[in-house]
Amino acid sequence: MKGEAVYKRTYNRLIDYLNELKIGDPLDSENVLKSKLNASRTTIRKVLRDLELKKLISIASTKKILCRRPKAKDSFPRAETLSNAARIEKKFLEWMLRADPKSGDIINELELARQFGVSTSGIREFLNRFSRFKLIERRPNSGWCFQGFTEDFALELFEVRELFEMRSAAAFATLPDDAVAWKELKALEADHKILLRNIKKDFHDFSDIDERFHQLINNASMNRFIVDFYDLISLIFHYHYQWNKVDERKRNRAAILEHLEYIEALFSRDPMRIEFACRKHFISARNTLVSSIKEQLTVS
Repeated sequence: MKGEAVYKRTYNRLIDYLNELKIGDPLDSENVLKSKLNASRTTIRKVLRDLELKKLISIASTKKILCRRPKAKDSFPRAETLSNAARIEKKFLEWMLRADPKSGDIINELELARQFGVSTSGIREFLNRFSRFKLIERRPNSGWCFQGFTEDFALELFEVRELFEMRSAAAFATLPDDAVAWKELKALEADHKILLRNIKKDFHDFSDIDERFHQLINNASMNRFIVDFYDLISLIFHYHYQWNKVDERKRNRAAILEHLEYIEALFSRDPMRIEFACRKHFISARNTLVSSIKEQLTVS
């Protein structure tokens, strides 16, 4: 359920926040936590009540105090923080990479539901949302038809993605110092450096870290349309990045270095540095996408 996933994400973020406190320290007000965690007051209150039941915090009137340090088992597994739509999207991406559908191929929602272990209504809802991009089309009595990618389509979509991320990156720089997103960005920076050190054998892991990085930036917009848009288009870009195996390790290494430069710019909060790093990375990403599509069309 979407609501349950939202609750668990907020719960885990609040656990991260508690890890920064000392026993006996007071928690911020609900209004401040609402802003820091980008969650509704209702969700914040539910999480706080459950943390009190676990004796992590004590609540007396409006005062909340940390009673014990959180343990690893106090958090939900990351997989449980994904919405049903996000789980279907991830499985659909994996299916696309494995099946490598071509233009005109039929997509059977019953078969996908069986493979993914989800309901047909969940598959249908996802495909309906995804069909907005004209990559798949509903066909009477024959399921869904994969339409394929074109260079023009990719460039149009990329232009919108770049505009949205520029807006989101600028918003990221204005987040308060104690926003959880900064801690998540620091952790992503460390993950990038680890992957860079192990790039020879682990270069295939870049797709996951790339998605997490851009998702974090877009979430800073606090704009439901930008976030919803990114949830869908990430599927398209990662499909092509993984499909094109030519110089994959070299390309991924270059992208990691661009990400690290981008992260450094975000930490600087300098609007001009952020814009430069963002545009530089998107120029490379655009070239990779177009090259991938041309390669696919040649093979097809």
